[in-house]
Amino acid sequence: MLAVLGLGNPGEEYRDTRHNVGFRVVEALALAAGASFGRKRFESLVAEAQLGSGKVLLCKPQTYMNESGRAARAVRDFFGLEAAALLVVCDDFNLETGRLRARRGGSSGGHHGLESVSRELGTEEFPRLRLGIGAAAGEAVGYVLGRFRAEEREPVDRAVERAAEAVRCWADQGIAACMNRFNAPPASGGAGEADGDSAEEGT
Repeated sequence: MLAVLGLGNPGEEYRDTRHNVGFRVVEALALAAGASFGRKRFESLVAEAQLGSGKVLLCKPQTYMNESGRAARAVRDFFGLEAAALLVVCDDFNLETGRLRARRGGSSGGHHGLESVSRELGTEEFPRLRLGIGAAAGEAVGYVLGRFRAEEREPVDRAVERAAEAVRCWADQGIAACMNRFNAPPASGGAGEADGDSAEEGT
């Protein structure tokens, strides 16, 4: 069993905010697989989807961003998962809009959702996929809880689909393949080595 946690905040008022791109990625995966998010389990809305050669549990934590780790721990404990079997998808305002960055582990970079997951799992060594939302314009909280500007929507839509493809790659081939394929800028068509984000780094 593998699990993917797309981080975000529950509630209609947060839908389509920058902070909720993690929700959008797992929603795209569920839609493409013909799966739907059903009743609440593991402090999340969950859907089970066929990704590659196996089934993957897709989760949208309902704890609010700063307590996302409670959902991660509930899934890990129920299924007895290793940390490497749980991928976290989240936003990142340290990346340009639409840029992806996969890592096999490392620090939270100040992201409160990742901080919570690290705290609850007792380790920073779990894979994560960040989707760039662009540098914060002004106060960070207001920025991440805001919505994308009109000119950002199309590139973000494309990035969500590309992130869903990256999750499929991770599920089928592992984090190293995901890093090498998706960490380069989309337009370059190159591998992650182009900007120092290759799998060989181990970050």
